[in-house]
Amino acid sequence: MARALIVGCGCRGRAVGERLLRRGWQVRGTSRHREGLALIEQSGIEPALADPAEPGTVLELIEDVSVIAWLLGSAEGDEEELAALHGPRLDRVLERIVETPVRGFVYDGKGSVDPVLLAHGKEAVEAASETWNLPIACLLVDPFDDETWSDPIDIWTDAAIGGIVDMLEK
Repeated sequence: MARALIVGCGCRGRAVGERLLRRGWQVRGTSRHREGLALIEQSGIEPALADPAEPGTVLELIEDVSVIAWLLGSAEGDEEELAALHGPRLDRVLERIVETPVRGFVYDGKGSVDPVLLAHGKEAVEAASETWNLPIACLLVDPFDDETWSDPIDIWTDAAIGGIVDMLEK
């Protein structure tokens, strides 16, 4: 059975996780705060305390994971923290998953985080794909864009699910 690890399992992450559960997946979702774990568990997702600012806490959770979804496009924090999450911390995770069971990576490239940081993260994910032949999906749908999309969160969630499922069919 396929398992996804959702790094940043807030509202949008839980929506993705719930849909994956309905498709028969096992889903583990992370929060860097203990308070977030209860919400993750209420969604039927296996909760895990991990802070993407400390990549080791994420890497400890990947031994049985097929796909990682790095859903931090609307992460909160100061500019330095966010730059690290979409820069060196992301790079570290990508470098370390090469020799693991992980077969795909989904990157959330739109949201409330500075677009320059998201573009850097997208470039890092694309470089990892090129270097290590890692299947990737970059989500470029803004989940908050109600002017363009009638239901942007559904479109965003569909894009995430599509990216995850497509990876395993390649």
